[in-house]
Amino acid sequence: MFGGNYCNHCGQSANTKRINAEFLWEDIQHGIFHYDKGIGYSLKKLFENPGSVIREYINGKRANHFRPISMVIILATVYALIYHIFELNHRSSLDEPSEQMLEKIFAHYYYFVVATIPVFALMTFTLFRKVGYNFYEVIILEAFKSSQRLSIHIISLPILYFFKEKASFTIITNLLFIVDLVLILWTNRQFFNKIKMFEVIFRSLITYIMYFIVVFLLVAVYILLFTNLDVY
Repeated sequence: MFGGNYCNHCGQSANTKRINAEFLWEDIQHGIFHYDKGIGYSLKKLFENPGSVIREYINGKRANHFRPISMVIILATVYALIYHIFELNHRSSLDEPSEQMLEKIFAHYYYFVVATIPVFALMTFTLFRKVGYNFYEVIILEAFKSSQRLSIHIISLPILYFFKEKASFTIITNLLFIVDLVLILWTNRQFFNKIKMFEVIFRSLITYIMYFIVVFLLVAVYILLFTNLDVY
């Protein structure tokens, strides 16, 4: 027990209320939708000055931000859930093996996305290591960049659903890859602001190519792994 409005030891407020539906809704709002903190705040900042915001976060300015790895997991789960609801892996243009491959990937999509972050971080760390950031700081950079791209892909899902059985589907997915690249170049340009722009763009492009090569190999291993697990 304690007197006053707050505990002298831990700062706990004396004005607490019973957990109910209103409490849970407020928690969801504050954690996800609010623009003064949480996922909403972090995503808003990632589309205003992404490189500067990430650099400030790494340097210690983290008070209002959602943790980047947790944010990636939440957004990847939301993306996979909506993708599954829209049944975008069931398209007439896909053969059965391709459908099964997509089904396996999206059944564990958050694992896949989180697993690729260190891969991208390794590429970025290797090509930008002279800047002075350690590998773990670069993982944070890539986690924020993944959240940035995932949010765009989530927004695009209704559009993909509308063009699900049309030739435009492939065009839209290719455009999303271009958008991803633009976001990477934009963010890296701001984050690595002590390097010349041409050098940042060149190294970012090499990183993007290397990333796709490694991810292609990871996808193959991933499919084989979960195929074997399904057998057992």
